[in-house]
Amino acid sequence: MKLLLAAIVLFLIVETNAQWYNFPGQAYEGSRDMLRAYRDMREANTIGSDKYFHARGNYDAARRGPGGRWAATVISNGRAAYHLIKDRDRADIAMDQEANQWGRKGGDPNRFRPRGLDPKY
Repeated sequence: MKLLLAAIVLFLIVETNAQWYNFPGQAYEGSRDMLRAYRDMREANTIGSDKYFHARGNYDAARRGPGGRWAATVISNGRAAYHLIKDRDRADIAMDQEANQWGRKGGDPNRFRPRGLDPKY
């Protein structure tokens, strides 16, 4: 029975062309993309730019592959949960999550770019 289960799992991995061994590296690089977006947001210090940086961090991380998309999801949802616990405005959290999902789905982060944001971002 164990051999049959192992064969099925192996078959599914091969058939779906899953490269599970790339997942940890993608997740690590995706986490770095999220951190870079956060640091850029802090450096830019521009009112209304947080949605842009949310979308950009998720976009960059998701482009890494499934691992990067996973890292972006975990970080974004963890941040949202933290802010819910801290009684932050639920409407603002929902808008942040919209920007996060937009970026993870491959949407152009410039949709959220505010006027006056330095072009280097």
